[in-house]
Amino acid sequence: MTTIQEVHKQSIDNPDAFWGEQARLVDWHKPFTQTLDFSRPPFAKWFVGGETNLCYNAVDRHAAKRPNDRALVYISTETDEEKVYSFAELQREVERMAAIMLGLGVGKGDRVLIYMPMIAEAAFAMLACARIGAIHSVVFGGFASGSLATRIDDAAPKLIVSSDAGMRGGKAVPYKHLLDEAINLAANKPAKVLMIDRGLDKGFNKVDGRDVDYATLRAQHMDAQVPVTWLESSEPSYIPYTSGTTGKPKGVQRDTGGYAVALASSMKNIFCGGEGETMFATSDIGWVVGHSYIIYGPLIAGMCTIMYEGTPLRPDAGIWWHIVEKYKVNVMFSAPTAARVLKKQDPAYMHKYDLSTLKHLFLAGEPLDQPTHEWIMGELKLPVIDNYWQTETGWPMLSQMPGIEQKPLKFGTPSFPVYGYNLKIFREDGSICDANEKGIVGIMPPLPPGCLSTVWGDDARFVSTYFSLFKEPQVYSSFDWGIRDEEGYHYILGRTDDVINVAGHRLGTREIEEAVQAHPAIAEVAVVGVADQVKGQMPMAFAVVKDAAKVATPELKQALEKEVMKKVDEILGAIARPGRVHFVTVLPKTRSGKLLRRSIQALAEGRDPGDLTTIEDPAALEQLKSALGA
Repeated sequence: MTTIQEVHKQSIDNPDAFWGEQARLVDWHKPFTQTLDFSRPPFAKWFVGGETNLCYNAVDRHAAKRPNDRALVYISTETDEEKVYSFAELQREVERMAAIMLGLGVGKGDRVLIYMPMIAEAAFAMLACARIGAIHSVVFGGFASGSLATRIDDAAPKLIVSSDAGMRGGKAVPYKHLLDEAINLAANKPAKVLMIDRGLDKGFNKVDGRDVDYATLRAQHMDAQVPVTWLESSEPSYIPYTSGTTGKPKGVQRDTGGYAVALASSMKNIFCGGEGETMFATSDIGWVVGHSYIIYGPLIAGMCTIMYEGTPLRPDAGIWWHIVEKYKVNVMFSAPTAARVLKKQDPAYMHKYDLSTLKHLFLAGEPLDQPTHEWIMGELKLPVIDNYWQTETGWPMLSQMPGIEQKPLKFGTPSFPVYGYNLKIFREDGSICDANEKGIVGIMPPLPPGCLSTVWGDDARFVSTYFSLFKEPQVYSSFDWGIRDEEGYHYILGRTDDVINVAGHRLGTREIEEAVQAHPAIAEVAVVGVADQVKGQMPMAFAVVKDAAKVATPELKQALEKEVMKKVDEILGAIARPGRVHFVTVLPKTRSGKLLRRSIQALAEGRDPGDLTTIEDPAALEQLKSALGA
């Protein structure tokens, strides 16, 4: 039997043979002449000379073989819509969208910015761009005008595809006025804006000469046939912008052939998804998970993919499991935040549905704490696999790989380096850490297929940002702390820039959060470092309790705070004890579930929390202020 260690070793020792074999999982219009060109480190080119197309691999080849099989299921619990598209129907819609784009002057290499809610037309737009060789950049729907403007300026799109509004929690979230303001702020104004009118914002303004209606143009292209534009493997496919970037955002440039191969390989070896099966990833196309595992990955593998607009709690906490039962979902992908939200609900919602088709639940996007991992695996009675990766890598860096070998699961760890990634834990002098020694997670180049090839329009920034951790050796920095145990399982301890320096002791926020969450009364917690005149920084915790009655009076709050601090003392020692534990009912997060740590820290230090337009629940901010006495 082949082990994951053997596969990993082969991928590092003989990448040409290993990736040459993986490349057979996708269709090539023209075969590649060289598997890897690493003549200009740290820049890597994969499958040189080969020509392929992401849309062809995701749609056309399956439509030819299995035209009537399900390809895309669009579900909105916000508008009570549900629609199933076969591969043949998906191809028709993508070709209509492609014809519209060509008619609006978009061609190979042009950028198209997509600012959309989670609706089927957003998938059509992404795949249409891939079909005609245009480069798409999806910006999370509802992003603030200023943030959107900087991305418009960097990508300089010829066309923007948008919608009147998204929906969240039963309320319309208008987009058009944000987009208009962003275009006014931007220097690189698009020639055209293609609008999908959902009828959610009756009062949106149409700009004459610039804004065009999707439904009208679609009606003109119902029988459109748009041939695939074949791209050389290294030509760019799309540009996601890294979230949380200050100043000019970093556009992560993704290639075409390497990305197709990496996704096809990961669907087989990590996610165990095959032709005719169904995958449900609960993310948003505004983030990299949505690109890789809602749109391209499952479709390339010949799976049906579910595109969901809604929350995990509407109409009730059983909605995701209802979808799993109804569509016989085989592979599910979500985030630790979502798992923690569900942890606060009655588990009866989970047990009400037949989940027997589900092989695995994968979680990623932030560190998965042990209590949550243990809880959800215990409730589902199936493997819950933590995996670790980044916008920059495009697919997992650390994961279990059940398609290769079934290894024991440990709680709270994303497990092992994935093949292709020569991943090490480094000391700050560039040497490699021993087992159980904390260091910086890095990758020895070349980066494997699917990872960023450069920063859009800025090769120098690619090198200076990602490869300047040490003078020697040249290493890609993840900017995350990690640790490896004696058995080779890896643990992520939080960002290197989320380190709290308490009287010279460097403490990761993740470590303290795990310790706080070890107290049985705590459901969720965020820990930030707050400036302290004596110690430099002090940890401050904001905790959500499982039972509000536990903090119903000031006396109860004080008692629980002491208990939590004692638990941290027991696990990490007094140096890690938070200066305060504030109790709230909700933590401020983006609509994709990321904690707004920097905003929490700023409020705790009496500073401006910055742009909070992506916050999921504005009431969370008021609670923080109230807890802090602000």
